[in-house]
Amino acid sequence: MLDDFFRSVAQMTDPRFRNVLMKGLALTVALLIAVTVAMTWLVGFLVPDTLSLPFIGDVSWVDGIAWWASLLLMIVLSVVLMVPVAGAFTGIFLDDVADAVEARHYPDLPPAPDVPMIETVRDSLGFFGVIVGVNLIALILFFFVGPLAPILFWVVNGYLLGREYFQLAAMRRVGRVEANRLRLRNNLQIWLAGTLMAIPLSVPLVNLLIPVLGAATFTHLFHRVARR
Repeated sequence: MLDDFFRSVAQMTDPRFRNVLMKGLALTVALLIAVTVAMTWLVGFLVPDTLSLPFIGDVSWVDGIAWWASLLLMIVLSVVLMVPVAGAFTGIFLDDVADAVEARHYPDLPPAPDVPMIETVRDSLGFFGVIVGVNLIALILFFFVGPLAPILFWVVNGYLLGREYFQLAAMRRVGRVEANRLRLRNNLQIWLAGTLMAIPLSVPLVNLLIPVLGAATFTHLFHRVARR
């Protein structure tokens, strides 16, 4: 499993890896900027320039406070959502990462069948929803586990990352049903590998590399367990 990881790290300079990373980040930044602009415009449209309050009279600065508050909120949300949104967008292009890994390390394999774009987008959006939902639950639990919070974060995200990335790597070669069977047979190893991916999620900027690194690592892991 560590060999899978280190072989993936060694290939991070591959131009195809960089292209996937750049496309995912560009789409993420564009989306977050568009949502921020739309939110601040909506607040400016809905909040009146002047508001009459009892015992105070006309107040002309409410719209300014609401605009700045919405901007600050969107900046905070952008920081929180950067990784899952980038992961969702990057997931659309992860076949390119798997192709690069197989071209270098498994050159005798035939080309993988094309996965329909609609299925890839559906899986990426589903993964995004699960990541956000489970992490919101974990965030609530953090208040009760104290110093164990980082371990909870790694364990929860390790399970989710392992499940998703193994599915992505296996489905392109053996289909959804066989991918599920392989995942269930190797669930503990996949969970541990996912946790290895989850630990760098705690490090800003480094966490943006996880979708590409995870796709490469689990491509190696899939081929290793499939050979058995």
